[in-house]
Amino acid sequence: MARKEHFEEHCWKGLYSEEIYRIYEPYKRETELRGRCAVLMIDLYNMCYEGGNKPVSELVDKYPSTCGEYAWNALPHTKALLEAARKAGLPIIYSTKDNRNSDSVINVNATQRKRKGTDERHSYEIHSALAPADKDLMVFKERASCFFGTPLVTYLQKLQIETLIVCGESTSGCVRATVLDSYSYGFHTVIAEQCVFDRNYISHQCNLFDLHHKYADVMDSTEIIAGIAAN
Repeated sequence: MARKEHFEEHCWKGLYSEEIYRIYEPYKRETELRGRCAVLMIDLYNMCYEGGNKPVSELVDKYPSTCGEYAWNALPHTKALLEAARKAGLPIIYSTKDNRNSDSVINVNATQRKRKGTDERHSYEIHSALAPADKDLMVFKERASCFFGTPLVTYLQKLQIETLIVCGESTSGCVRATVLDSYSYGFHTVIAEQCVFDRNYISHQCNLFDLHHKYADVMDSTEIIAGIAAN
């Protein structure tokens, strides 16, 4: 869908020297959606939106797991992609932390720190603006990747999915781990650029650059929406 000459037209443009871009020149290719698609919404729960649309540095003392403004900036883009996917009838899968047996599991977390005195059930509920529909699937995980210890790969194989479209957080953590496993399982993986985020923007840029050149197609969310509508 996106032509080869636009391969570096993303949030990391200008981050590196021309020498680095020259080194990665052989990775340039056209990006695309292939075959039957599904959308994976990674860890879009209340915890990452805590404190509101403010810089993370202003919130982190009270809300150590928030992504602040980065989460809120991604919200309208993610909502638009989700609505397009629903309209097209694409399978939609969510992930969240598995705390169903939290009283009997000690020191088992994905990437977030547990905070005393918090309502974990509410913290790990999907944000209301992106709430799952009855027909959507949910995977509960205890580690970073949505594939590790979950039936996700079975769901995708049963649905005959070729392309997995990824949204969510965090780019350097659960998104990265999931994309690597998705690639390893043989799925064509597309990352919706405006729909993933991290509390550290430079880490967000670097990880998207790395994933784009090796394991996934990073695509503009509007381009993905257009591709979904065209299929």
